[in-house]
Amino acid sequence: FIQMFRSAKKRDVLQLLRRVPKEMLPFVVEAAVAAQSVASLAALSDFLDFSKESKSLLEKFLYAAAFSPRPSGELLRLVLDKLDGKQLVPEVWETGIIAVGSLVGKLCQQKLCGLQEAERGVKTILGGLRDAKEESEMVIYLLALGNAVLPETIPTLLDYAEEGPATVTAVAISALQRFPAQHISDKVKRVMRRIFHEQRKSYEKTCRLAAAEMLLDNEPSPMDVINILLATNELETEMATFLLLKVQNSLH
Repeated sequence: FIQMFRSAKKRDVLQLLRRVPKEMLPFVVEAAVAAQSVASLAALSDFLDFSKESKSLLEKFLYAAAFSPRPSGELLRLVLDKLDGKQLVPEVWETGIIAVGSLVGKLCQQKLCGLQEAERGVKTILGGLRDAKEESEMVIYLLALGNAVLPETIPTLLDYAEEGPATVTAVAISALQRFPAQHISDKVKRVMRRIFHEQRKSYEKTCRLAAAEMLLDNEPSPMDVINILLATNELETEMATFLLLKVQNSLH
Protein backbone atom coordinates (compact mmCIF):
# COMPACT_ATOMS: atom_id res chain seq x y z
CA PHE A 1 0.00 0.00 0.00
CA ILE A 2 2.74 2.43 0.99
CA GLN A 3 4.73 1.73 -2.19
CA MET A 4 1.56 2.18 -4.25
CA PHE A 5 0.81 5.53 -2.58
CA ARG A 6 4.34 6.76 -3.25
CA SER A 7 3.79 6.43 -6.99
CA ALA A 8 0.10 7.38 -7.07
CA LYS A 9 -1.40 10.70 -8.07
CA LYS A 10 -3.36 12.82 -5.63
CA ARG A 11 -6.70 12.15 -7.30
CA ASP A 12 -6.16 8.37 -7.10
CA VAL A 13 -5.30 8.47 -3.37
CA LEU A 14 -8.26 10.76 -2.71
CA GLN A 15 -10.60 8.51 -4.67
CA LEU A 16 -9.45 5.49 -2.67
CA LEU A 17 -9.93 7.32 0.64
CA ARG A 18 -13.48 8.25 -0.38
CA ARG A 19 -14.49 4.82 -1.69
CA VAL A 20 -12.80 2.37 0.66
CA PRO A 21 -15.09 0.50 3.11
CA LYS A 22 -15.39 2.27 6.45
CA GLU A 23 -13.61 -0.48 8.40
CA MET A 24 -10.60 -0.21 6.05
CA LEU A 25 -10.34 3.58 6.24
CA PRO A 26 -8.00 3.80 9.30
CA PHE A 27 -5.55 1.41 7.59
CA VAL A 28 -5.58 3.45 4.36
CA VAL A 29 -5.06 6.71 6.30
CA GLU A 30 -2.08 5.19 8.12
CA ALA A 31 -0.60 3.99 4.83
CA ALA A 32 -1.03 7.43 3.26
CA VAL A 33 0.76 9.03 6.24
CA ALA A 34 3.57 6.47 6.04
CA ALA A 35 4.03 7.11 2.31
CA GLN A 36 4.58 10.85 2.93
CA SER A 37 4.53 11.63 -0.78
CA VAL A 38 3.37 15.07 -1.90
CA ALA A 39 0.31 13.46 -3.48
CA SER A 40 -0.68 11.32 -0.47
CA LEU A 41 -0.35 14.24 1.97
CA ALA A 42 -2.30 16.55 -0.35
CA ALA A 43 -5.03 13.91 -0.60
CA LEU A 44 -5.17 13.57 3.19
CA SER A 45 -5.38 17.35 3.50
CA ASP A 46 -8.44 17.41 1.23
CA PHE A 47 -10.03 14.32 2.75
CA LEU A 48 -9.65 14.92 6.50
CA ASP A 49 -12.17 17.44 7.80
CA PHE A 50 -11.35 17.95 11.49
CA SER A 51 -14.79 19.44 12.12
CA LYS A 52 -16.66 16.43 10.70
CA GLU A 53 -14.62 13.22 10.75
CA SER A 54 -14.99 10.75 13.61
CA LYS A 55 -12.77 11.28 16.63
CA SER A 56 -11.23 7.80 16.29
CA LEU A 57 -10.17 8.37 12.65
CA LEU A 58 -8.62 11.76 13.42
CA GLU A 59 -6.73 10.30 16.37
CA LYS A 60 -5.55 7.43 14.16
CA PHE A 61 -4.16 9.98 11.68
CA LEU A 62 -2.44 11.97 14.45
CA TYR A 63 -0.95 8.86 16.06
CA ALA A 64 0.36 7.71 12.67
CA ALA A 65 1.98 11.12 12.19
CA ALA A 66 3.44 11.20 15.72
CA PHE A 67 4.99 7.73 15.41
CA SER A 68 6.39 8.29 11.93
CA PRO A 69 10.12 7.42 12.27
CA ARG A 70 11.39 10.04 9.78
CA PRO A 71 8.67 12.64 9.29
CA SER A 72 8.87 15.39 6.69
CA GLY A 73 8.24 19.09 7.10
CA GLU A 74 5.17 18.65 4.88
CA LEU A 75 3.66 16.14 7.33
CA LEU A 76 4.14 18.57 10.23
CA ARG A 77 2.63 21.38 8.15
CA LEU A 78 -0.43 19.21 7.45
CA VAL A 79 -0.93 18.51 11.16
CA LEU A 80 -0.46 22.19 12.09
CA ASP A 81 -2.87 23.35 9.38
CA LYS A 82 -5.52 20.92 10.60
CA LEU A 83 -5.17 22.12 14.20
CA ASP A 84 -4.91 25.83 13.43
CA GLY A 85 -7.80 27.96 14.65
CA LYS A 86 -10.35 25.16 14.78
CA GLN A 87 -12.77 24.17 17.53
CA LEU A 88 -11.80 20.56 18.16
CA VAL A 89 -12.99 17.96 20.63
CA PRO A 90 -10.53 17.91 23.57
CA GLU A 91 -9.12 14.43 22.83
CA VAL A 92 -8.24 15.34 19.23
CA TRP A 93 -6.70 18.67 20.26
CA GLU A 94 -4.60 17.00 22.98
CA THR A 95 -3.36 14.25 20.65
CA GLY A 96 -2.63 16.86 17.97
CA ILE A 97 -0.49 19.10 20.21
CA ILE A 98 1.46 16.12 21.56
CA ALA A 99 1.96 14.91 17.97
CA VAL A 100 3.35 18.33 17.00
CA GLY A 101 5.96 17.99 19.76
CA SER A 102 6.93 14.52 18.55
CA LEU A 103 7.22 15.67 14.92
CA VAL A 104 9.34 18.71 15.85
CA GLY A 105 11.64 16.50 17.92
CA LYS A 106 12.14 14.00 15.10
CA LEU A 107 12.75 16.72 12.52
CA CYS A 108 15.41 18.21 14.80
CA GLN A 109 17.01 14.77 15.17
CA GLN A 110 17.32 14.82 11.37
CA LYS A 111 19.07 18.23 11.65
CA LEU A 112 15.97 19.92 10.20
CA CYS A 113 15.24 22.26 13.13
CA GLY A 114 15.62 25.23 10.79
CA LEU A 115 12.64 24.24 8.65
CA GLN A 116 9.84 26.79 8.65
CA GLU A 117 7.41 24.07 9.75
CA ALA A 118 9.59 23.07 12.73
CA GLU A 119 9.88 26.69 13.85
CA ARG A 120 6.12 27.11 13.48
CA GLY A 121 5.59 23.97 15.56
CA VAL A 122 7.79 25.30 18.38
CA LYS A 123 5.98 28.66 18.31
CA THR A 124 2.62 26.88 18.44
CA ILE A 125 3.61 24.92 21.56
CA LEU A 126 5.35 27.76 23.41
CA GLY A 127 2.63 30.28 22.49
CA GLY A 128 -0.08 27.89 23.64
CA LEU A 129 1.75 27.19 26.89
CA ARG A 130 2.18 30.91 27.56
CA ASP A 131 -1.54 31.56 27.00
CA ALA A 132 -2.82 28.47 28.84
CA LYS A 133 -5.01 29.25 31.83
CA GLU A 134 -6.11 25.76 32.81
CA GLU A 135 -3.74 23.30 34.45
CA SER A 136 -4.87 20.56 32.04
CA GLU A 137 -3.86 22.72 29.05
CA MET A 138 -0.43 23.45 30.53
CA VAL A 139 0.12 19.71 30.99
CA ILE A 140 -0.57 18.98 27.29
CA TYR A 141 1.83 21.68 26.07
CA LEU A 142 4.51 20.48 28.52
CA LEU A 143 4.07 16.91 27.27
CA ALA A 144 4.60 18.24 23.75
CA LEU A 145 7.81 19.99 24.88
CA GLY A 146 8.92 16.73 26.45
CA ASN A 147 8.43 15.01 23.09
CA ALA A 148 10.36 17.74 21.27
CA VAL A 149 13.42 17.60 23.60
CA LEU A 150 14.73 21.01 22.48
CA PRO A 151 17.58 22.42 24.62
CA GLU A 152 16.34 25.99 24.14
CA THR A 153 13.11 25.09 25.98
CA ILE A 154 14.92 24.00 29.18
CA PRO A 155 14.53 27.44 30.89
CA THR A 156 10.77 27.31 30.23
CA LEU A 157 10.53 23.78 31.63
CA LEU A 158 12.49 24.85 34.73
CA ASP A 159 10.08 27.73 35.39
CA TYR A 160 7.06 25.41 35.26
CA ALA A 161 8.86 22.75 37.30
CA GLU A 162 9.62 25.14 40.14
CA GLU A 163 6.58 27.42 40.11
CA GLY A 164 3.73 25.30 38.76
CA PRO A 165 1.03 23.37 40.64
CA ALA A 166 1.77 19.74 41.50
CA THR A 167 0.68 18.11 38.23
CA VAL A 168 2.46 20.74 36.14
CA THR A 169 5.65 20.38 38.21
CA ALA A 170 5.62 16.60 37.76
CA VAL A 171 5.18 16.80 33.98
CA ALA A 172 7.83 19.51 33.60
CA ILE A 173 10.41 17.47 35.58
CA SER A 174 9.50 14.38 33.55
CA ALA A 175 10.15 16.37 30.35
CA LEU A 176 13.54 17.48 31.70
CA GLN A 177 14.44 13.86 32.50
CA ARG A 178 14.31 13.10 28.77
CA PHE A 179 17.29 15.33 28.01
CA PRO A 180 20.76 13.80 27.63
CA ALA A 181 23.23 14.39 30.47
CA GLN A 182 25.11 17.15 28.61
CA HIS A 183 22.03 19.38 28.87
CA ILE A 184 21.58 18.92 32.63
CA SER A 185 23.50 22.04 33.57
CA ASP A 186 24.36 23.53 36.96
CA LYS A 187 21.27 25.74 36.63
CA VAL A 188 19.04 22.68 36.15
CA LYS A 189 20.64 21.03 39.18
CA ARG A 190 20.14 24.14 41.32
CA VAL A 191 16.41 24.11 40.55
CA MET A 192 16.19 20.36 41.29
CA ARG A 193 17.92 20.96 44.66
CA ARG A 194 15.44 23.70 45.55
CA ILE A 195 12.54 21.40 44.67
CA PHE A 196 13.88 18.39 46.57
CA HIS A 197 14.81 20.37 49.68
CA GLU A 198 11.62 22.49 49.38
CA GLN A 199 13.55 25.73 49.72
CA ARG A 200 10.84 27.97 48.22
CA LYS A 201 7.61 26.04 48.74
CA SER A 202 6.24 22.56 49.45
CA TYR A 203 6.13 19.94 46.70
CA GLU A 204 4.42 16.58 46.39
CA LYS A 205 6.66 13.62 47.19
CA THR A 206 6.61 12.34 43.59
CA CYS A 207 8.01 15.69 42.43
CA ARG A 208 10.69 15.66 45.12
CA LEU A 209 11.66 12.10 44.20
CA ALA A 210 11.89 13.00 40.51
CA ALA A 211 14.09 15.99 41.37
CA ALA A 212 16.37 13.78 43.49
CA GLU A 213 16.54 11.24 40.68
CA MET A 214 17.73 13.92 38.28
CA LEU A 215 20.48 14.92 40.69
CA LEU A 216 21.57 11.31 41.26
CA ASP A 217 21.38 10.30 37.58
CA ASN A 218 23.49 13.15 36.21
CA GLU A 219 27.01 13.07 37.67
CA PRO A 220 25.98 13.96 41.23
CA SER A 221 28.36 15.95 43.38
CA PRO A 222 29.42 14.39 46.72
CA MET A 223 27.50 17.18 48.47
CA ASP A 224 24.29 16.33 46.62
CA VAL A 225 24.58 12.69 47.65
CA ILE A 226 25.31 13.62 51.28
CA ASN A 227 22.39 16.09 51.45
CA ILE A 228 19.96 13.61 49.89
CA LEU A 229 21.08 10.91 52.36
CA LEU A 230 20.71 13.32 55.29
CA ALA A 231 17.22 14.28 54.07
CA THR A 232 16.08 10.63 54.13
CA ASN A 233 15.97 10.84 57.96
CA GLU A 234 12.98 13.17 57.67
CA LEU A 235 11.20 11.42 54.78
CA GLU A 236 8.51 8.74 54.75
CA THR A 237 9.88 5.20 54.81
CA GLU A 238 8.98 4.49 51.18
CA MET A 239 10.67 7.64 49.87
CA ALA A 240 13.74 7.09 52.04
CA THR A 241 14.07 3.46 50.90
CA PHE A 242 13.74 4.44 47.25
CA LEU A 243 16.46 7.08 47.53
CA LEU A 244 18.80 4.81 49.49
CA LEU A 245 18.44 2.12 46.79
CA LYS A 246 19.08 4.76 44.14
CA VAL A 247 22.32 5.81 45.86
CA GLN A 248 23.38 2.18 46.28
CA ASN A 249 22.79 1.50 42.58
CA SER A 250 24.86 4.56 41.69
CA LEU A 251 27.70 3.30 43.89
CA HIS A 252 27.58 -0.11 42.23
